[in-house]
Amino acid sequence: MTSGMRIDKLEAKSHDTPDEVRTPNKTRVEIVRLGGGVTIGRFIFQPGWRWSECVKPVVGTDTCQATHAGYVVSGSITIKMNDGSQKMITKGMSYTIPPGHDAWVEGNEPFVGIEVMSAEQYGKR
Repeated sequence: MTSGMRIDKLEAKSHDTPDEVRTPNKTRVEIVRLGGGVTIGRFIFQPGWRWSECVKPVVGTDTCQATHAGYVVSGSITIKMNDGSQKMITKGMSYTIPPGHDAWVEGNEPFVGIEVMSAEQYGKR
């Protein structure tokens, strides 16, 4: 558990009725806020989604500056770091992604990821 985080009650919420939804182009971010400061996001990116085309205009940075940690429910996404290194992340994989990257959906299936770090700020200026 993260230092300073205190979970003091049993709680469960559905992403089918999230606390907040953000919808940049080809993007749906469903935010669920739980006790103890826990925020979980379900990120859904449609085929053709690319961070630099769909989210960059909303947040106004050259590359994604969020730190990500999550799990891929379905689909595939490629991450390209500012240093040129890149990696495809696919269904069933857990991941961490540091700030300073672009990303895009691979293929014709939507990418669905559960994010446990960046949900609160993702897709906001």
